Amino acid sequence: MNIVNFTPITAFTGGLIIGLAVVIFFLLNGRLVGISGIASNALSSKENKFDNILFLLGLILGPIIYSFFSNQSVNITISNSYVVIILAGILVGVGTRISGGCTSGHGISGIGRFSLRSVIATVSFMIVGILTVLINNLI
Repeated sequence: MNIVNFTPITAFTGGLIIGLAVVIFFLLNGRLVGISGIASNALSSKENKFDNILFLLGLILGPIIYSFFSNQSVNITISNSYVVIILAGILVGVGTRISGGCTSGHGISGIGRFSLRSVIATVSFMIVGILTVLINNLI
């Protein structure tokens, strides 16, 4: 196996920043970070609507602002049909409802507070993701 993108320092630094962001969000808002929950509440709930919209706006604007200060460009190519992408998005949305949260909520906030449900959900996400890649590489 060839490890192409082994970057332990930047990976560790990124993890620290994400963990710090989760703690700051919790201290300032009293809520856990989970993107699907925040997005859902921004669309359907009157409670904390402005906070949720600002959080989502920050997720969009953060990389854009970073690109102004960085010489690195991120090229994204969509190699599948838009119909497949939309169907996959719907399946992800249904899955997050069934599991009571998304990978960010369970993996970052849930495991950080030692939630057994989040540990089980995150392990399930990882196993299915690994199997999906393995099956895709066999086809």
